[in-house]
Amino acid sequence: MKCDLLLKNGVVIDGTGRPRYRADVAISNGKISAVGLDLQVEASTTIDVEGASISPGFIDVHTHDDRLVLVDPSMQPKVSQGATTVITGNCGISLAPLGCTTPVPPLNLVAGEPAQRYDSFKEYFDALEKTPCAINVASLAGHTTLRAVTMQDLNRPANASEIAQMKILVQEALDAGVVGVSTGLYYAPAQAATPEEIQAVCEPLRGTTAVIASHIRDEAEHILEALTEAMSIANALGVRQVISHHKVNGRANHGRSTETLALIDEARTRGDVCMDCYPYVASSTVLRQDAVEQAARTLIAWSTARPETAGRYVDDLLSEQSLGLTEYLASLQPAGAIYFSMNEEDVERIMAHPETMIGSDGLPHDTFPHPRLWGAFPRVLGHYTRDRKIFSLETAIYKMTGMPAAKFGLKDRGVIGAGYAADLVVFDPEHIRDCATFAEPMRPAAGIQHVFVNGVVSWSNGASTGARAGQVLRRS
Repeated sequence: MKCDLLLKNGVVIDGTGRPRYRADVAISNGKISAVGLDLQVEASTTIDVEGASISPGFIDVHTHDDRLVLVDPSMQPKVSQGATTVITGNCGISLAPLGCTTPVPPLNLVAGEPAQRYDSFKEYFDALEKTPCAINVASLAGHTTLRAVTMQDLNRPANASEIAQMKILVQEALDAGVVGVSTGLYYAPAQAATPEEIQAVCEPLRGTTAVIASHIRDEAEHILEALTEAMSIANALGVRQVISHHKVNGRANHGRSTETLALIDEARTRGDVCMDCYPYVASSTVLRQDAVEQAARTLIAWSTARPETAGRYVDDLLSEQSLGLTEYLASLQPAGAIYFSMNEEDVERIMAHPETMIGSDGLPHDTFPHPRLWGAFPRVLGHYTRDRKIFSLETAIYKMTGMPAAKFGLKDRGVIGAGYAADLVVFDPEHIRDCATFAEPMRPAAGIQHVFVNGVVSWSNGASTGARAGQVLRRS
């Protein structure tokens, strides 16, 4: 037997949650061709990974990398931490079918120049295939984007004609291969949308394998009502649901994850509901006064009006001038911020839930980004798995690989086994850790030795190889 690449003497954590085992992994034509102890194969290249773990490449289920995959195809923030696939289009925000429509906040978090936006997902996927990036890309269609391109007034529910137009766009996106639709009811352009509007727009999902990924209306005081609303929509459609970056915000709500998880568990008796979360007590999005008031502290991530404020805390900035909070925040707009508004016990409880996947939710175009952009997956493996021991290494890997592949319908991904795509990470389980911090947010992780995307080494020994082996992953 011949193969292109042989990884010898590794400890395989195969993405299913089953116990680890020692084995070699053979790769041919971008696929795993064999897994076993002491494989007798003739390999063009052999890498001895003695002492290291081999896992499937991490699937970042919650990203805003829609434009990054085109303008920075090296994808170093993700491939450096072991991510081999990103799912874009979350929180109701997608580059397609935005086209030349003005990107009102939060669409401005990902949208660049008109030439970097697309009238359809077919065009978006064609562009990715013409200029591949270093990792694989699957995408959701954003409900907020659909509203922006079909409605003149976003401060009201959509009418029947506008809903019909949005349904056509959803069907076109499904035909192009998106894995589902996302909502972002927390944000102003979608807040006026009713449950009836969302259900009607998402009607083309019924009877398919597509998902609905829900950034709910409120993650603070009214979180139970917001969860109930979102889960009722998915249940009525009969589709799998992902509750996006599940959290409870604000000091008054700390500890309420026991309530939210109980509500989700009860909903699971009627439908397929899961979650994603990121491993930090701080969130990040556009700058909003209500979010500042909920948070213990707020760090400015970017400001068009006052770029020099990026990387500084709002309370420190306020102490340097005489403006009140409302006036000062208005002077920074448009802007983004990082909010320290969660409780560590809630984060751990949500992350440990058996139906929770890991997503970074990083914002790659921020001047001073949240460290989750560069460190989410190693932080789970280092801090939460090895140090905090909230779950086993096998469980952690499953939450990053096999589980998201199954939930999003990514065929032949997320598991180490013959016939699966050779998306692989070789890492040191004793030393893997996140190095990105809130003071230095763009530092690559430690302990990632090699990353393979479709059988091609894309990150090795602390550096990008320059390979562009990523593929567009369409819903099967």
